[in-house]
Amino acid sequence: MKCPRVAAGSRGPMLLLLLLLVVAGVCVDSYKPVIIVHGIFDGPQQFQNLSRFIKKVHPGTEVTVIDLYDDLLSLQPLWKQVPDFRQSFNSIMKNAPDGVHLLCFSQGGLICRALLSTTPNHNVHTFISLSSPLAGQYGDTDYLQKVFHKTLKKNVHFICYNKFGQKVSICDYWNDPHQRLSYLRNNIFLPLLNGERPHSDMTAWRENFLQIEKLVLIGGPDDGVITPWQSSHFGFYDSSENVVEMQKQEFYLNDAFGLKTLDQRGDLVTCVHSGVKHTTWHSNFTVFRNCMEKWLT
Repeated sequence: MKCPRVAAGSRGPMLLLLLLLVVAGVCVDSYKPVIIVHGIFDGPQQFQNLSRFIKKVHPGTEVTVIDLYDDLLSLQPLWKQVPDFRQSFNSIMKNAPDGVHLLCFSQGGLICRALLSTTPNHNVHTFISLSSPLAGQYGDTDYLQKVFHKTLKKNVHFICYNKFGQKVSICDYWNDPHQRLSYLRNNIFLPLLNGERPHSDMTAWRENFLQIEKLVLIGGPDDGVITPWQSSHFGFYDSSENVVEMQKQEFYLNDAFGLKTLDQRGDLVTCVHSGVKHTTWHSNFTVFRNCMEKWLT
């Protein structure tokens, strides 16, 4: 709530009254609560700097990093995680009648997309996706080796695209461009979220997702984990491993979950930052100032 202006002719008594109201805590600037969802192998402690950034620039902001599925527990299947995150999300949201902001990192960005798609009548104003594999992941990275030791990316589909593999979170968004049919048939998370595989809830999920007022996508070429890095902006490989940008993706052209509508509304913002490694996005003040600050009011 912004404090009212005082007319020139009545500044004496009115100014005194306003000062009293400020002291009493009645007239203050306020900011929407910010809910943060961590990524794979993360937990709340990795987001202490980001929480401080928000509170420094927007004093009094209520910032909550949801403390669920931390560290190794983040490997639990995403459809198992989503209902538990929703419970915490709803409890914060119901106490914020003016709305909340959702800031989600890496794997957390996919959890937040699922929350937004499957939660009717949410009041999320801005959804910030911070270096998240929104269109999937396909790369030989250190994170892959942590999960599947000595396994090359070309062989991961043998592990992921079956009912046992789908019990590991990274398999829920593993998108092998050389195994397209198997991905669509056997991945039970990302193809549904992106509307790549038709399902009975597509219309409802799209309507729920479009309730957000702003979508902010953040990523960069030096990330080193999200592969291709353009997945953080809904770009992805074709079968020759050439990157196809968001606007040429089938789910965008078909407006399968509302991405094209957001873009046409002017409510889709992209922010590209070079020189930022994956594990440092949330502790980089320059990224915060350039890509997040203005959207968290």
